[in-house]
Amino acid sequence: MKYNNTIRAAFIERLNRFEAAVDINGSIEIVHVKNTGRCRELLVKGAEIILSVADNPARKTKYDLITVYKPGIGWVNIDSQAPNKVVAEWLIKQGCQYIKPEYTYGQSRIDFYIEKDGHRILMEVKGCTLEKDHIGYFPDAPTQRGVKHLKELTEALGNTDDKRAIDNNLTVPLECAVAFVIQMEHVNEVRANEKMHKEFAEALDEAKKSGVKVLFLGCHVTENELYIDRLSG
Repeated sequence: MKYNNTIRAAFIERLNRFEAAVDINGSIEIVHVKNTGRCRELLVKGAEIILSVADNPARKTKYDLITVYKPGIGWVNIDSQAPNKVVAEWLIKQGCQYIKPEYTYGQSRIDFYIEKDGHRILMEVKGCTLEKDHIGYFPDAPTQRGVKHLKELTEALGNTDDKRAIDNNLTVPLECAVAFVIQMEHVNEVRANEKMHKEFAEALDEAKKSGVKVLFLGCHVTENELYIDRLSG
C-alpha cells in the first residue's frame, strides 16, 4: 500500500490517544495519531515522522501521523489500519481462490476467511510496532479484544458449522491462524509481551498448543509505502 500526499515533520508530544502536537517547518500543528497503542519508544520528542494529508478537508485535524523513524531500525509504520490492508494485498498474491474480509463466525467478526488449494482458514491480523533487540513484541498495551480473538480461533479449529460451510456444503474443517504484521524492517519474529499483558501471552500459548498457526509477516517500509516482503513462523 502507498500513501499519497505525505510530508515530513518532527514529533513534539502526544496530547491524548488520538492527537499529537508536531512541528511542520517551524509551525506547530495538531494531528491525528493513527494508533491508539502507547508507542512510547517511538513517539519521543524530536523524532522524525511522516504525515499524510487527510482525505476530508473539513476534518478537525488536517494530517494523520503514519510513520516514525527509529534509529537502528528505520521507518516504522504505526497506522493501525495498515496491517489488514497489506494482508489483503498479500493474500491476493498468494493465489487464494476465495478471500472474505470481516468474516462473520458465530457472534464475532474474524479479519479474514480464506480458501486456498482445498484449505479453509480463519485468520486474525495483529500489527506489531514494538521492537527490542530486533525482536517484535505484542501487545504494547493490554488488549482484551486480542485475547478474545485468540480464544475464538482456538475454539473454531476443525469446525464445519460456519455459514460458508453450511451454505456451500463444505466439509473441510477450519484451520486457524494469527498473523503478526511487523510494520518495520530488520525484525522477523514477534513474541508475546507478557509483562504488558500476561493473559494475552497465555492465550497465545494455548492457541499454538491447540494448533492455531502463528505467522510473522515482515514488511518493507519507506516514508510513504508498506508491503509484506517476508514470511516466517
